[in-house]
Amino acid sequence: MIRYGTNPIAWANDDDQSIGADIPTEQILHEAGEVIGFDGIENGHRWPDDPVALRELLGKYGLDFISGWYSTELLTRSVKDEIAAVQPHLAKLKANGCKVCIVCECSNTVHGRPDVPVNDRPRLNADEMAAFGAKIEDFAAYLADQGITLAYHHHMGTVVESPEEIDAFMAATGPATHLLFDSGHCTFGGGDPATVLARHVGRVAHFHAKNIRRPVTERVRAERLSFIQGVLAGAFTVPGDSEGGIDFLPLLRILAQAGYDGWLVIEAEQDPKLRNPLKYQSMGLAALKAAAVEAGLDRTSVKAV
Repeated sequence: MIRYGTNPIAWANDDDQSIGADIPTEQILHEAGEVIGFDGIENGHRWPDDPVALRELLGKYGLDFISGWYSTELLTRSVKDEIAAVQPHLAKLKANGCKVCIVCECSNTVHGRPDVPVNDRPRLNADEMAAFGAKIEDFAAYLADQGITLAYHHHMGTVVESPEEIDAFMAATGPATHLLFDSGHCTFGGGDPATVLARHVGRVAHFHAKNIRRPVTERVRAERLSFIQGVLAGAFTVPGDSEGGIDFLPLLRILAQAGYDGWLVIEAEQDPKLRNPLKYQSMGLAALKAAAVEAGLDRTSVKAV
């Protein structure tokens, strides 16, 4: 069953918490659940850490907890230590019936550093990628034993950003490791999203429907801006935005052909002072639903004749 979700980062940014700091938590949840009509929402720094309190808070607004970002540090610590570190987050996922754990290696990432150009991100050589992949696979196998699928988030400013790195990472990991495919990060990272998705769709466990404004992403590269500077400049947007450069219909058709069953999440951080989250998230959900129906991915939203 296809379900539609959002991320609070559209209202209140996690990487730079000053962005959207004036927007009340209740407004975020009211707009996401009761006004726009999303089925669920991902984790954010505003939500309570207690799993039961989280479920109760989101439930008041008709929202399920989808999952949430977890920062691994497997380049600097052991799998055993990572397993110990993930326990509070894992408890939150289990208590809320989550199916996936969204993971990204952050021991050396630059995406949260406003003073570092995203171009100057860390990179792994072939041997380092193989070793990293082996540790991720061990960690993913542990999560699988707990009933949770690891969905790795390729992301700007990290060691898995480019299409070549996505390929290398998937080759370095095994069956327990799955992919969070993010259309925006894939395109920003230099990939053709349809090509990359088709190559790895059999292991995609989560989907972020993120759009980009190509002139802005090109400027980020050319002017050596940081990831946060790019966000504030408008690098990302939602499906359905005429300024966006990604066609989502081919991507959703690939998912449909592969029998994808899970969440479609609009995770698109923008400056809420310039681009109203209610307007853009409403636009995004309407466009994403229409495309999913046309692609044959979402059959439950098709109105009976």
